Amino acid sequence: QVQLVESGGGLVQAGGSLRLSCAAPRSIFSIAVMGWYRRAPGKQRELVATIAPGGSPNYADSVKGRFIISRDNAKNTVYLQMNSLKPENTAVYYCNTVLGIGLNYWGQGTQVTVSS
Repeated sequence: QVQLVESGGGLVQAGGSLRLSCAAPRSIFSIAVMGWYRRAPGKQRELVATIAPGGSPNYADSVKGRFIISRDNAKNTVYLQMNSLKPENTAVYYCNTVLGIGLNYWGQGTQVTVSS
C-alpha cells in the first residue's frame, strides 16, 4: 500500500496564494508520476496538474499561468503552488500517483476554500 500524505490547505481570500504538499514513500517517489486533482462541490474530480519523475509538468488549461507543480526528490514531496486563487478554485485537492494497472493511489484530500 502506498500512502500519500497531503498538507497545506486552508481558507484564503480571492487573489491569495496557498501551497499544497504531498509526501510519498521514498521507495516509489523517484519513478512515479505525481499529480494533483480536485473535486469541487457538486462536480466530478478533475486533473489539476501532473509532474514526471524528471520534472516535466502538465497543467489543466484552467490553472495554467497561476499554479505551479514541482517536486523535491530528496524530500519525496510534490508541491502545488497556487497563486491568484479564485472562488471557483474551492475544492478538495487530492494527491495521486499511478504505478501500474490497478495501482492507483490517492491521498486523503485537503480542503482549499477561496472566499470572494
